[in-house]
Amino acid sequence: MLRLSALGDVCNLVPTVRALQRQWPGARITWIVGKAEYSLLAGLSGVEFVVYDKSTGLAGMRRLWRELGDTRFDVLLHMQQALRASVLSLGLKADVRVGYDKARAKDAQHWFTQRQLAPHPHAHVLESYLDFARLLGVEDLSLAWDLAVPDAAFEEAAALTGEAGYLLMSPCANPRLRNFRNWSAEGYAAVIEHAWAQYGLKTVLTGGGSTLEREMGERIAALSQPAAVVDAIGATSLKGLLALIGRAQVVIAPDSGPVHMANAMGTPVVGLYATTNPDRAAPYLWRDYVVNRYSDAVRTYMHREPDEITWGERVRHPDAMSLIRIDDVVERLDALLARRDSHKEKE
Repeated sequence: MLRLSALGDVCNLVPTVRALQRQWPGARITWIVGKAEYSLLAGLSGVEFVVYDKSTGLAGMRRLWRELGDTRFDVLLHMQQALRASVLSLGLKADVRVGYDKARAKDAQHWFTQRQLAPHPHAHVLESYLDFARLLGVEDLSLAWDLAVPDAAFEEAAALTGEAGYLLMSPCANPRLRNFRNWSAEGYAAVIEHAWAQYGLKTVLTGGGSTLEREMGERIAALSQPAAVVDAIGATSLKGLLALIGRAQVVIAPDSGPVHMANAMGTPVVGLYATTNPDRAAPYLWRDYVVNRYSDAVRTYMHREPDEITWGERVRHPDAMSLIRIDDVVERLDALLARRDSHKEKE
């Protein structure tokens, strides 16, 4: 399997791995993956990882080709729609190379494969990955993740939060991408106040250590009651973040890795979507709880109807996320917490 990035995408791919393992328990599965993504997935049972650091460029590809020079794969599942990944695939030995159908094959990926998936218009990302298993004849496509989270990661999480329940908020999408996916500090702070006043839930802020993320965390904390928020931005490893997410009552975040990490950990999640189509990229098990302003954003900032644009096209406008209202987020949060309390009563 060739899928280098990103954190959310590799989480969505894991159910395909589990489906392949159920169909062929004795099969050897090798996953060529990015450096950060490996930090998240390390220890995934039954998978041999080969790590490619994208910053190493062609020199890193040559090293990887030498590492796998004596290995010939029965099937190469080319799951990354990017020219860099296609170039990397050229140095791998495989009897059959499977990629996306032409409609989904960005960067001319179909030129680098011999067999293509059956067309699947308007597929969710997770379903697109399962299409690879479908093509190979896998019958059981039930969803399972079972990500490896070591005890040390849970200890890392507990040191930040203690034993009390909490809401986890990851306010920023990838700071390296100018994708306009972040909501406002004022909006986040209002939700924090609601969770504290109505449920006594502290909010743990998480994210990377970039300047943008740290500044966002500081603005949110400044607008919130000190007792209601723990600023843990830049304070955890990826496994520690996975443990924090796994222990949280609810996760709130824009279209980014943490919503899919929460999905993989079985943690309820409110996804905030205006620049990205949630029908394609929402947290799969929690799609009913997404705050969805994508259609409004398409009409407002692209001046078109959603069915007039390419499937998965983003709204790249700095004001798009302002279409999400505080009441929208509070309503979804209340619904998820009511769902949690209902399950507790049944237990």
